[in-house]
Amino acid sequence: MIKVAGILIYSNLQLYPMEKLEIVCIESEAFYKLLEQVLLHFKVKEPQVADKWISGPEAMKMLRIKSKATLQKMRDEGHIRYTQPEKKIILYDVDSINDYLEDFVYEPFSNSSGKTIKRG
Repeated sequence: MIKVAGILIYSNLQLYPMEKLEIVCIESEAFYKLLEQVLLHFKVKEPQVADKWISGPEAMKMLRIKSKATLQKMRDEGHIRYTQPEKKIILYDVDSINDYLEDFVYEPFSNSSGKTIKRG
């Protein structure tokens, strides 16, 4: 019998010839600490829901632009949707930013008819 951190381990118990069994006795406090660690390890992380509305710096990062003036120009020209819940707070619609970026996607390997050519 060995006792380590509140856990008792009985070793070399034989039930049948040629078979060994280990019995582990654990104090309840140690058991619950161990159980908590196991649950944390295997806990499935919940997918984080993306915000529909993001701040100016986040929008600039998505659009890969550095200038606030460029962001304002895109807003003023109606390229991206925004809301202004307070005088100095402007939030941008993530879906509209993604739609704007999708408008400029070029399909690779297109022939003159505009259809995509499959390789391989």
